[in-house]
Amino acid sequence: MVTIRNEKIEMEEALKNKIEFICSFCNTTPIIYNGNIKMIEHTNLQYIESHRVIIKGITFLAFNYENILYIENLSNAIPLNDLEQYIRSIN
Repeated sequence: MVTIRNEKIEMEEALKNKIEFICSFCNTTPIIYNGNIKMIEHTNLQYIESHRVIIKGITFLAFNYENILYIENLSNAIPLNDLEQYIRSIN
């Protein structure tokens, strides 16, 4: 029998503060969901689920200790420095 165990990962406080600070300039509030580590017991297989940040209906994926946000999936990336410009260009 396969047993999958989930462990929550808390978003790094510095990253969370940066995102909230940028959103405050754009007069919006982000919705932040913490990621998980999914582990299959008795194997060495693990999957790291990214943190999800929802801003104006768009989902951004974030990983701890990275200054890159991924838009909707891992193929579209923007630096955290460009987040304000991206949010302003949405509407």
